[in-house]
Amino acid sequence: MNDLAKNVLGGILQPCSIDPMTGYFRTGDCQVTEEDTGNHGVCIVATAAFLAFAKSRGNDLSTPRPEFEFPGVRPGDHWCLCSPRWQEALQAGMAPPVVLESTSVAALEFVRLADLKRYAVKLDQEK
Repeated sequence: MNDLAKNVLGGILQPCSIDPMTGYFRTGDCQVTEEDTGNHGVCIVATAAFLAFAKSRGNDLSTPRPEFEFPGVRPGDHWCLCSPRWQEALQAGMAPPVVLESTSVAALEFVRLADLKRYAVKLDQEK
């Protein structure tokens, strides 16, 4: 197994979301490759508070952008977030929940596993 296809628990990286379609390459998973310089490795469950925080920091995830086939992220949606953005949200006390099974091992370049575990939800938890 390619190390980039592993999750932070050491298993096979599970899909994050296909509705909305997420991931750097819009494949539904948070696999990080060399092309993904933003390290979109953390599978989050978006909250209204986090989306407002992200927008206030210049990362507007909630506004649809049809020209990029981007529907906008709504509270409850699963989304592959840039690992440094999740760390920024953590430091500001605004970190959203994460799905560990769907979070790339590459995220550990920017965030600690212990921090991710504190915000973990189950893979099969409903949106």
